[in-house]
Order: sequence, then C-alpha cells, then structure tokens
Amino acid sequence: MFGMPSSDVELPNLRCRPSLMMDKAAIFLVDRPNLGCRELIFRNLSKILPAISRDITDWVAGTRIKSSQLLGVLLLHAEDHITQHMELLLSTLYRTCSDEELQVVQNCLKSAELIGTFVSPEVFLKLILTSLQKAPGPTHLMVLASVIKGCPGSLLAPHRPTLADALAHPDVCQASEKLAFLEQLLSCVQTLVTQCGADVGEISLQLLKVLLTIQALTSDLQLNDKVVEVQGLLSRLQGLNGLADLYRRHMAELMAWLSASHQQWTSYSVERLQFETLLLQSGPVIGEALDLIMPILTDCLHPSKDPEMRLKLFTVVSKLLLKAGDTLNSQGRLADHLQAFLTDAVLPNLLWHAGRTAAAIRTVAISCLWALLHSEVLPPAQLLFVRKDLMAQVVAALDEDSKMTRQMACQIIGSILLLCTDQLDAETLNTVYPELLKRLDDASDDVRGAAAQALTMWFQRVPPDYDRTTYRGHLEFLYRGLLVHLDDPDSNIQMAILGVLKVGSAICPSLLEKEVEVVREKHRTPWFCDELLQHIQTLDGSST
Repeated sequence: MFGMPSSDVELPNLRCRPSLMMDKAAIFLVDRPNLGCRELIFRNLSKILPAISRDITDWVAGTRIKSSQLLGVLLLHAEDHITQHMELLLSTLYRTCSDEELQVVQNCLKSAELIGTFVSPEVFLKLILTSLQKAPGPTHLMVLASVIKGCPGSLLAPHRPTLADALAHPDVCQASEKLAFLEQLLSCVQTLVTQCGADVGEISLQLLKVLLTIQALTSDLQLNDKVVEVQGLLSRLQGLNGLADLYRRHMAELMAWLSASHQQWTSYSVERLQFETLLLQSGPVIGEALDLIMPILTDCLHPSKDPEMRLKLFTVVSKLLLKAGDTLNSQGRLADHLQAFLTDAVLPNLLWHAGRTAAAIRTVAISCLWALLHSEVLPPAQLLFVRKDLMAQVVAALDEDSKMTRQMACQIIGSILLLCTDQLDAETLNTVYPELLKRLDDASDDVRGAAAQALTMWFQRVPPDYDRTTYRGHLEFLYRGLLVHLDDPDSNIQMAILGVLKVGSAICPSLLEKEVEVVREKHRTPWFCDELLQHIQTLDGSST
C-alpha cells in the first residue's frame, strides 16, 4: 500500500511543488511516492488520520512510535491534500510533542516540517498562531519552529512580519518563565533568523525584543549563551559589526517600547526585567542613549515606587557604575545627568524610614553612591552643589545597623573630602569628625579601618584658615579620642591610628604633643606614643 517508486520514475507535474517534495522526502530517506500510492492515500486519508491520532497517544510506547512513523509516511504521500486535515494534524502534534519517548517527538517534528512544505503559510500560520495566542505552550512552539523550517523561504517571506509580531507579543513571549518554554521560543527565533537570511533586517527589531525577553526571564546560563549566539547571528546577517551595532541600531525603538509603561512598573513587571537586561547587555551603547535612560531610572527610583523594584534597579546601576567607562559614561556625558540623578533618586532614598525594606534600600542607595564616587565620573563642581544634603545623609548612615552600610558611609565621606579639596568650611568639617570618631568603637574592624582612613582624609582637608585657637576644643576632643585607640588591643588598629595621628599632627603639633605626654604612661605599650612624639619633634625641627 505504501510502496515507494524507483528513483527513475518521472514525477508528474502536479499543482504542488515537485522539487520541494523530493527534498522533503529525503527526510525519510525515500524518493517521492508514485502517483498511484499518493492517490490511494489521498482518498482514504480522512479514515486513517483519526485512527493514527488515537493510536499515537496509546499507553504502549511501541504503538506510539509506529504511529508517529506512519503519520510521516501518510503526510509524505498526501502532500498538499493534508490542508483540509490541518486542525486534526496540529492538535495531534501538540499532544505528541510532549511525549516521553524521544523517537516519537522526533518523528512528529519531521511531520511538522512536511506540513511546512506542503501547506500554504497563510493557512498554517493562521491556525498555529491562533492556538499559540490562546494557550501558549512549548509544544506549540516546537511545532511552529519545525513548520517554519520546512517552509520554503520565498513562500514564507510575505508572512515574516506577522510571524515576528506574534512571537514578540507579550501574551506569547512573556507567557512562561519555564526553561522548556523559553528554549522552544528561542528555537523559533533561531529557525526564523536562519530562514530569513540576509533579509532578516525587516523583522530584526521584533526578534531582538523576543531575545531580550528570554534573557530577562531566564537564570539558566546555557540558555543565555545560546541567546547571545542567536543575537550574534542576527547581527552578522545584517552586516553589522557585533552586538553593540545591533543594539545601537534599535536602541531608540527599544527604549520607546519600554518607556511606554515604566510608570506602572513593579518588581514583578517583565518590562522592568527587560529594561535591566537591556542596560546590562548593550554595553557602551547605553552611554549614547542617556537622554532616554536616565529619566526612566530617576522616575523608577522615586521613593513612592515599589521598594523591591528600587532595590533591584539600584543594584543594576551600581554594577554599571563600576564599569562606567564601558557603559553609562562611554561617551563622557554621564556628568550632565548626575546632578538630577543625585537630587531626585539617590538622596531621597537615603532618608531614614522604619522597616527592614527601607534599611535595605538605604544600603543599596549608599552602594550606588559609593560606586558613583569610585568611578570618578562625578565632577567636583556638581558634588559641591549637593555636598551639604549629601554629607548630612551619609553621616546619618554611619549609625545604620548594616555593617556594609556603615563601612561604605565611611568610605564615601573620605571620597567627598578628597574631591572637595579646600572647599569645605570649618563648620562642615566639625560636624563630620565626631561621627567618624564614634565608628572607631564599631564592632567591625572593617568599619573601624574605613573610619581611620576617612579621618586621615579629614586632617588633610583642614583648610589654612582653620583657626587653631577658636577650634582648639574640637582638636583636643579629636586628639584625645584618637589617642584612646592608639592603645587598642588590635595592633592593626593601632598602626592605623598612628598613621592618622601622624597626619593630624601637622594641624597643631604642640597640642598633640601635650596630649600624648599625658596618656603615655597610661598605655599598655608606650612604643606608639614614643613613635608619635618622635614624629612631632621631626615636624618641629623641620619648621625651625
């Protein structure tokens, strides 16, 4: 009944495409069936297909395998006559592509390729995309990828935009975060990219949206690597020089796509994940789109927005700032946006509010500020503009419960002192050192070390017009506090404080010498006091 003809049999010129049918017959390692067999199958297909559809889901694995093989043979014989049976065929393939037997799945995917060869794209896309939009699942995507693979590119070409729009629709590409679904979604995109070839440019934006969505939803590293490979293929087929050019080409459209809904984002919004993925993946290109990116960041980091979302966005910004030259500041224009970012996003999130979530937000805001100062992209002029408010909030962070927050607050104060040089007045300096002095009693040695470094910078930034007589009480209090820790049980802290006092001795050597002589006999080891006195005498000798 299903006999195959010899290779020298002449193929009749039917309305279906003979050359393509011969190519697809090669999937099953056979030539095109002869006319008699094809006519026999066509006349009885309506009777055979329901039985195969039933047996292909049989509980016996062998029955399912034989039925899946038979289905492919029937489609090979029926050719374009299968069009009238598409609904039954597709529903059968949707069920069987989730079969636990790999051979059943492989046979059914080959059958789906034959559907792509014999059935008009207008027909199969209408049926498949309708089902995909109603109840998207991995099996629908598996069938779609195979059908696209089997369809000739010339026939599929007019339908590419419709297909790409369907895949990029939120109801499809955001339907599930499960790995199986995302893998099959990627398979569809990869097949479509390969099918389009050099003409992929017309749907490049839609496909890039899908690829960004897959990256945003998955935490699987292997899948992410595959996405990057497909992005590279998408770039090469368009003659672009790498992923940066691909993102550069579509950045304006991508930002318009994401910004349309950013006012409604929460920590659960897929659009937020897409935005973060775009920032992290596009590299130096985001430095060219700061006019589009920074307003979104500032709006989404407003204190009225979802706390969890602010936590995640601050973390992303911190990562970008640590490599500012290759990301946000790739064009050297980040400084133009920093004053508004500090005033509207960072400072409001440093204000104290009760609760663990609020404390976590203050921690990530401090981390972001530290990364910003560490990146050295903040001009001193802009820092001076916000230094009072900024210093007040950072000093308040020295009393946070989080060790990390306290340590970074000390480091930030040191950085502010470094950047502001001689621009800080005596009143500002006198409000900072008592809080730093308290941190020398911190339970964490890391915080104590950071406080010692900040105090060193404090002494270095004392201006020439700092009146030693008027502010003598401040200097006495500071020297005495430091001398207490010069006798610390931890030798590392002792050495750090010794370094601070050596720097600070230049402010008022006589006062410090007097204070050292008072406490020298009270210390467990006088070596550090003697070392400090010797240093002060060196200063006196050099001044003489």
